[in-house]
Amino acid sequence: MSDDVDRAQLREEEFLSDALARQQRRGLAAGLPAAEFCGEHLQGAGCGEAIPPARRAAVPGCQLCVACQGRSERVQGGRRA
Repeated sequence: MSDDVDRAQLREEEFLSDALARQQRRGLAAGLPAAEFCGEHLQGAGCGEAIPPARRAAVPGCQLCVACQGRSERVQGGRRA
C-alpha cells in the first residue's frame, strides 16, 4: 500500500513542477517583465497590491498575487493566467 502512496506523491510533485515550469515559460514567452504589483502588466486584471517577494521568487514571471491567481483559475476552469 505504501508503494501506491509513494507513487502518488511522486506524481503530484512532478505535476506541480511541470505546472510551475509552464507558468514560468508562459510569462517569459509573453515578454512580460516580472510584476511587482498584482496585474500591473495585465489590463483589467489584478488587485494592484504588491506581490510578496517570496511569491515572485517562487514563481518567476508571476503577474498576479495568490488570491487573484486563484480567482483567475476558478473563472478559467483551472487554467493559469
